[in-house]
Amino acid sequence: MSAVRAHPWNTAFSWQRPSVSPRRLSEADIDQFHDQGWLVVEDLIDADTVAAVRAELDDIEAGVDALLKGLPDERMFIAEAGAITFAPHAVNQSAAARAVSRHPAIAELCHDLVGPDVRLYWDQVVYKKPEKPRAFPWHQDNGYTYVEPQQYLTVWLSLTDAPVEAGCPWVVPGVHLGGTLAHDYVDPLGFRCFAEHADAVPAPVRTGGAVVFSSLTPHMTGPNTTGDVRKTYILQYAPDGAEVLQGEATAPPTGRTPQDDADRQYLVVSGGEPIAGDSPTG
Repeated sequence: MSAVRAHPWNTAFSWQRPSVSPRRLSEADIDQFHDQGWLVVEDLIDADTVAAVRAELDDIEAGVDALLKGLPDERMFIAEAGAITFAPHAVNQSAAARAVSRHPAIAELCHDLVGPDVRLYWDQVVYKKPEKPRAFPWHQDNGYTYVEPQQYLTVWLSLTDAPVEAGCPWVVPGVHLGGTLAHDYVDPLGFRCFAEHADAVPAPVRTGGAVVFSSLTPHMTGPNTTGDVRKTYILQYAPDGAEVLQGEATAPPTGRTPQDDADRQYLVVSGGEPIAGDSPTG
């Protein structure tokens, strides 16, 4: 296993467990999330809703794939045609994605695991292709963009079945309790906190289910060795008031940016209650 070290800005982290009365999850599920940093929630979203959002996200992803195919080496940063594509901020382009981002079942997860006031922080479409099977490196989501509070929630919503051979997530339990790790860039695959870990476990999930994990849980996805595209919609939720720290990790932060963009970082839980309706509430 590669040596791990804390991110330079992670100097006084303490894992926080919100004090709420569960709406959806069992106490055992909540304990697993806080102790291990992850859980699988099957049948989170019904089949009709999955089909509707998948159809709209397919169109968005097709545009990204076409763009990549027109670039040198068919790649941009960590996205590559035939390997893995990313399309951020689908909620600004798709009514179905916007609805799923505020789905009551997901809002209840946010309530149970994040707390009484929660915003959508980030959303992106991620399709892993079978033409160029490869693994995506071990990382924490907070290792890409440093958010405070450091712990927020990732809902890895599976739009197709994601067994191990299709490139499901792998996670390392327990590491989240130490906060954000230092990450290095591995060209061309992305940021990495370590090369391997002896405690890694797979988290396969069926269509409509989700792998739910902390922004501090190290995870990776294996190669897609099937003949089909593995389709995922990733939704991330942070406590209201979260900020992104600016600057290079080699020096103190130079600034903070509130994560409250009215168009895409709207509240999904406020005062302990899920927010209904199609219009975002700032």
